[in-house]
Amino acid sequence: MSRFLPLARSTFHSPAWFIPFDDYARRVRSAGVTVQLDRFEDGAWLPLDDAAVRTPSAAFAYPGLGRCAEPWAAPPRRHRARFAAAGYQPLYPADGQPFSAGLVGVEFLVHPYDDTHPPAVAAEPRLVRLLPGVSFPYPPGVRTVHGAVVDAATAQPIANVLVEAEGRTSRDLTPWHERTLSDATGAFRLALRWEGEKAGEHAVEETFHLRATERPGRSGSLVVRLPQDIERRHVIEIRES
Repeated sequence: MSRFLPLARSTFHSPAWFIPFDDYARRVRSAGVTVQLDRFEDGAWLPLDDAAVRTPSAAFAYPGLGRCAEPWAAPPRRHRARFAAAGYQPLYPADGQPFSAGLVGVEFLVHPYDDTHPPAVAAEPRLVRLLPGVSFPYPPGVRTVHGAVVDAATAQPIANVLVEAEGRTSRDLTPWHERTLSDATGAFRLALRWEGEKAGEHAVEETFHLRATERPGRSGSLVVRLPQDIERRHVIEIRES
């Protein structure tokens, strides 16, 4: 549970400002979100007890982190923040950055400072997108497709793979984008709220192109046709590309 930071105390330096964003509802979300802070020491990540502070704007910050005596003699230190929220899985790469399933947190540098020596680098707000997971409570009537992501060579499940579909509605060409992440067992469940490709104006069948990415150079794809494939367990195979 994060502590709430009153506006009058928000002048502390924080090396990071995280804004959790519900990717399904398209809005900022802080309720029910927890953050675990780690520090990199001696070649390994060490969990810390520092609690994130929640600001009035729903950001999570660490005021005071990096404060020390003689900051000019201390090096910056690597930290990372790991997020959790029931029904969601965090998407750690920043917008516009390549996806990798190996990322398990948002890394950042903590620059030392004191009252007369501010941090060498000012922190910028960082959006952390929360994608609906397998257990996400979709509203009644929302279409979803489910299945698993596996390695094409070994058939072993792959966790934390980005599964997505995108397109445009046929009537007004409005772009849409749905995405999720596979869980620890490789399972995924993806919402398809928008209209898929149709052969004609009055066609019933809709076609969706699912794309799964483990990391740059390793991906897979699958075609889903609705309504006939709605109950099918879909398996997406990941291979080198």
